[in-house]
Amino acid sequence: MSEHIFYRAGYKYQLAEDFIIKVDIFPQQNIDMEFIGLSLDGWLTVRSGYAWDGPSGPVVDTSRNMRASLAHDAIYQLLRCEHIPAQQKDVADRLFEKICIADGTDEFTAQMFYLGLKLGGKPATEPRNKKPTLKAPWK
Repeated sequence: MSEHIFYRAGYKYQLAEDFIIKVDIFPQQNIDMEFIGLSLDGWLTVRSGYAWDGPSGPVVDTSRNMRASLAHDAIYQLLRCEHIPAQQKDVADRLFEKICIADGTDEFTAQMFYLGLKLGGKPATEPRNKKPTLKAPWK
């Protein structure tokens, strides 16, 4: 029997099946993390079991922004882990906007989402803001 569990907090959703989408990010080498992969030719794979928190800030979680939040959170995680350069943040933010529009969000609202990410998203891409591993019980 294990004395402790180790976990991360702050997630609301867990992916039930793999999600694959073409993105405009082309790494120097294939990236293969436990739950995220990114190929040289820009195929982002988010694997079953990946946990994320949905859209951030004042944005309400709806079917029109859930795919966007998943892809965006996965790319931001690649940024935090320094697997892709910080300059790719805007590509991630534009992808959020593009997927929202494809999923039924009106263009004005999607543009406001993009501007919110552009202005306020940078801290979520920084390595110092990785979710900490917690331990229970604390003793």
